[in-house]
Amino acid sequence: MELNTENYSTHISQQFNEELEQIRTQLLTMGGMVERQVHDCIDALLNGDAELAEQSRKVDKQTNDMEVMIDEQCTTIIARRQPAASDLRLIIAVSKAVSDLERMGDEASRICRHAIELVDEGESPRGYQEVRHIGNLVREMVKDVLTAFARNDTELAYRVAKMDKSVDQEYRSAMRSLATFMMEDPRSISSVMNVIWVLRSLERISEHARSMAAHLIYLVSGTDVRHGSLKQIKKAVRPEDGDA
Repeated sequence: MELNTENYSTHISQQFNEELEQIRTQLLTMGGMVERQVHDCIDALLNGDAELAEQSRKVDKQTNDMEVMIDEQCTTIIARRQPAASDLRLIIAVSKAVSDLERMGDEASRICRHAIELVDEGESPRGYQEVRHIGNLVREMVKDVLTAFARNDTELAYRVAKMDKSVDQEYRSAMRSLATFMMEDPRSISSVMNVIWVLRSLERISEHARSMAAHLIYLVSGTDVRHGSLKQIKKAVRPEDGDA
């Protein structure tokens, strides 16, 4: 994936430029690993593939190690270079984004664990349709937020933030449906609870994708929208629209 570096400051030190580009490239490399992990954990659950679930869980240690490595590099750059303005925003955004990616990986690992438990139980409980639907939305969000980081694309980041709201709505609807189903059939509680925890993990991955989108908007615009409404995010992305 080609990086858009046009917003970087111009430095006398070519090495500084290379250091900034390196941490951003490593962020995207880590992102690709997590994207694959999220994709595989959902497929493992829906297809009853315990082997794929086990393989996907092993990726979590790699993402943990990458988070530590990239964080150390960010700290070293700040200490040595004392960056300012857009360069400092880049380092902060990368550091926060890798934390979100690591947590996405943790949630994907949890989904794998529940997938293995469901395979052991030998049944496909109610809720797989909801997992498939919400899972597809979440996979798209992860892919899009990484593309937004690669391109400095705040419009795409805004789209990711809007999708998070859709995931929240679908998640609440699924919870109501599954709670009703368990009341009607108490024998299903054990297996359906595994599905509920899977849906909770997917909802959390969506939240982390939205958080990454906010970091990208901060990097490009300098506006902190982490706790902002969609209207505030839109204003940061499209200041020419005013209060429209």
